[in-house]
Amino acid sequence: MPPIWGIDLGGTKIECAVIEDLESRKVLRRQRLPTEQEHGYQHILHQISKLVEMMVADLGIRPVKIGFATPGTLDPKTQTLKNSNTVCLNGMPLKADLEAILGVPCELANDANCFALAEAKWGAAHEVAPNAEVVWGLIMGTGTGSGVVVNGKVLNGKHGIGGEWGHSFLDDSAYPCYCGNAGCVEQVLSGPALARFYNEKTGGNLKLPEIVERYHGGNDEAAKATMERLVHFFGKAVANFLNVIDPEVVVIGGGVGNIDLLYTEGVEEVKKYIFNSGKCETIFLKPKLGDSAGVFGAALLTV
Repeated sequence: MPPIWGIDLGGTKIECAVIEDLESRKVLRRQRLPTEQEHGYQHILHQISKLVEMMVADLGIRPVKIGFATPGTLDPKTQTLKNSNTVCLNGMPLKADLEAILGVPCELANDANCFALAEAKWGAAHEVAPNAEVVWGLIMGTGTGSGVVVNGKVLNGKHGIGGEWGHSFLDDSAYPCYCGNAGCVEQVLSGPALARFYNEKTGGNLKLPEIVERYHGGNDEAAKATMERLVHFFGKAVANFLNVIDPEVVVIGGGVGNIDLLYTEGVEEVKKYIFNSGKCETIFLKPKLGDSAGVFGAALLTV
């Protein structure tokens, strides 16, 4: 089997990794270039092509297929990208254009799906449950996204939005969302939404890590209320999804996922709402692959 190639197309950087094979998982080469999205869609394509040619020059081999983790989703019907916060990609035939300029087949999935795939096959979920039928990978950070892996494959769905947990309705108290709706999970449980809740109570301008520190200090009622809000709505939001897909393992990435309360009080809150007589045997884990999950998951799309 030839080496497998993955590219993580981010808002600020494009990263490529070439991995020797599935067995060794040895990274032969890894390199980045800036995305420079402010220069537009064609420039991003140029940067991707430039990065691939740099890797070819360094390794002396060409790819036979490349997987891409993308900010946004390829619409199965129109074959154009949608829901991307790198807005110049929206409405563009990214897969077809990549295959044209690179001369090889390309597989695309959004970054949350790639995160879930990498953690399911090579990361935290694989370590504790290598034969898990369903793995759910959450990203709780600046935004809230997720991906679902079933029997080792990403669940894309009819509209390409499988796992879009962040834009499910959660509560009327949520802030209006950029997607055009109100009440979204993202506007309750993302880092900025939690910080906004705290800062509206206090008139401050703190980031979430500072708020968590104040909570642990034990003397900040607004910080306590913010963490209680996180735990309460985490329980509701996660239980709703568990009732639908019932995964063996949940891996939580992103900055909010570093908050230890989620794995203790948060899981206890899930038990209140899960349709299983108050029992939750799902395993909740922090990720193992760090910022490698996107590019590794992209590579795994090709096999």
